Amino acid sequence: MARRSGRRPGNQDTRESILEAARAGFAEKGYDKASIRAIAGDAGVDPALVHHYFGTKEKLFLAVMNAPINPAELVPQALAGPREQAGERLVRMALGVWDSPAGTAALAVFRSALSNEWTARLLRDFVVTQVLRRAVHEMAFDPAEADMRSALVATQIAGTIMARYVLKIEPLASADIDTLAAAIGPNIQRFLTDPMPEVFKTE
Repeated sequence: MARRSGRRPGNQDTRESILEAARAGFAEKGYDKASIRAIAGDAGVDPALVHHYFGTKEKLFLAVMNAPINPAELVPQALAGPREQAGERLVRMALGVWDSPAGTAALAVFRSALSNEWTARLLRDFVVTQVLRRAVHEMAFDPAEADMRSALVATQIAGTIMARYVLKIEPLASADIDTLAAAIGPNIQRFLTDPMPEVFKTE
C-alpha cells in the first residue's frame, strides 16, 4: 500500500484514516507483524497520534474488529476458578456475550468472515492472538500441546456459534445457557485438561 504524504492533524478524519490503514495492515501482515509505526506511515500520521487515539496496538486491533468485548478481561475471568470446571465456564462466557446486545456486532463480523477473505483473516487473528493465547496462558498448557488444545477448543466454540446464531438449528438455538454449558462444557474440558494420548503421542 502506498503511503500517504504529509501528516494529518488530530481529528475524526485522522482517526478513520488510522483505522483504515490498520485494517489493511492487520489483514495483510497479521497482528504480530503489523506495527504502529508502519500503520501510522500508511495513514500519513505520526505514530504518537495512533497512541493518542488508541493507546496500544492491542486496543487498535480491538477497534479495527469493532470488538464488543475485551478478551483481556473476559478470558481470565472465565478461567479463574476450579480447573475441572473451566470448560463449562468458557461456554457460559462465550454464549453470554453472544446472547447480549454485544452479540449483534459480533455476529456481523462472523457473518462477514464467511464470505470475505480479509475479514476472515482479521477474525482468525483476533481469535488466535486475543482469545486463544490468553486461554493458553491462563491454563498453563504444555507448550508442545498448547496450539492443538486451543484449536480444539475453538472448534467447539465456533461450531456452537455457527449452529446457534447463524444456522439457528433447533433446539440448540433456543436452549438456555445452563443446558448448553452442561452439554458442551465436558467436550471443551477434555481438550483443556485430559491427557489425550491418542493426540499427543510420546516416543
